[in-house]
This record gives sequence, structure tokens and C-alpha cells, in this order.
Amino acid sequence: MSPINSIITAQSVSYHQYASDTQWYVALQPNKNVTFKTISQCTDDVNWWFLENKLLLNPSKTELTEAMLCGTREQCNNVNKSSGVVLEGTVFKFSDYIKLLGVKLDPAIIVNRHVTELMRSCNSHIRALRHINPLLTLKSTKMVALGIVTAHLDYCNSFLYDTSSDNLRKLQVTQNALARVVCQAARTCSATELRHTLHWLPMKQRINYKLTVLTYKARQSGSQSYLASLISDYVPSCSLRSSDKLLLSRSYMSLCHG
Repeated sequence: MSPINSIITAQSVSYHQYASDTQWYVALQPNKNVTFKTISQCTDDVNWWFLENKLLLNPSKTELTEAMLCGTREQCNNVNKSSGVVLEGTVFKFSDYIKLLGVKLDPAIIVNRHVTELMRSCNSHIRALRHINPLLTLKSTKMVALGIVTAHLDYCNSFLYDTSSDNLRKLQVTQNALARVVCQAARTCSATELRHTLHWLPMKQRINYKLTVLTYKARQSGSQSYLASLISDYVPSCSLRSSDKLLLSRSYMSLCHG
């Protein structure tokens, strides 16, 4: 898959790649005259490279047939989306969301859909665990809960940092329900005491803990230089009380790529 990088950059298109999962994107000025010829040409070139190397894109497993326009509602409304992205003469319309590495992104990047789908999946597993719970020991129940439900809640949860309080509340309700099932407690029982017994952090603290661990590993390990390059120490312009607090500087990103 490595030659695809040079094909994408030849069209002056930005890209992100994880193993064989590749997404490419461009920045647009929101107006009615916007065209998507650059993305369409890049898509055609990648598809042609597959054919030349005796490979075939599987439409059911690729996002080439889907594209998403990111931005505020006003910006998206100012773009003429009727042209869409063209692949071999077929026009593909813009989707309401795109799934990237298990995370569902929407145009506004507010992850409401992702949280809703996550809750639906976890609640289904919790109901199944409630049925078999009387046949399991407490140790086995905790193992199943951590391996099936908590693993879903923790997957890419650092992406949920600074999400809305409503999304955090939904996730916390799901974790509380799981704690009651594991401990075989009534629905009216305090979930806070049950989480203390199980040594489970609340959802907001779990997200902060994940970010803290990732930051520490990125700074201490040389294998994650692409992340370490984004982290810098906070150095005030003058002597302040916060100078010796081992703080990190807050990076402000340009909105050219939403």
C-alpha cells in the first residue's frame, strides 16, 4: 500500500493512513462554485493503481464510495453538493457520517452518532450478561464485563475528550448499568459505591486517564515520535507560579482542515 502515498500527494491532496486504511481530504472555501475534481481525480488514480497491480477494491469494505463534507451547518449549506465525488463515471453523494477505525464521524465532528451506536451495542451485551449472570462467579462476571462491554467503552475514548455533557451522561448511565449487573444489585442501588467496589473509574476520569497515559508514553518512548512532536512544555514569558507545575502548552489548530 506504500505507493498510494505518492499517488495521493501528486494531486496535492492530504491523507492519513493506518496500515491499509487510508483517507484523503482537501480544504475547501465554502461557496456555490466549489468542485470536487481534485478528490475525484485522486480517487481515479488510486483505483487505476489497484487495477494495474491486479487488485480490486471491494465496495463493501472500502470508503471510496462514501465522502463526507466537514464544517459548520452554514459552511456546508454554502457548498453545492450536487456534483458529488466521481469514480469511473459514477457519482457518489455525500454521507451523513463515515466510520473510521471503528469511530463514526459526523460532519460537525460532535460524535453524537458514535455515542448512540456505542450505547446500543453495550446495552445489548449488558442484557445478555444479565441473563447468564446467575450461572457465573463474580470473577467470571467481571472478566466478561471487562472483555466485552468495558473494552467497547474504552476503545478510542480519548477521542471523546471535551465532548458534550449529554454524551458523557449517556456513557456513565451505561457503565452504571454494567456495575449493577456485575454485582447483581438492584436498579435503585447506588452505582457510585458499586464502582468503588469494582475499582472502576467514572467515564470522564477514564477518558482523562487514557489521555494522560498516551501523553506519558509519547514523551518517554521514542517509538511514538509522531505524537511527541505535537507535545511541548508550557514555558511562560515571565516567572509565574505555574512555571514549576510541569504543564503542557495548549496547541491551537487551524480550521483550514476541519
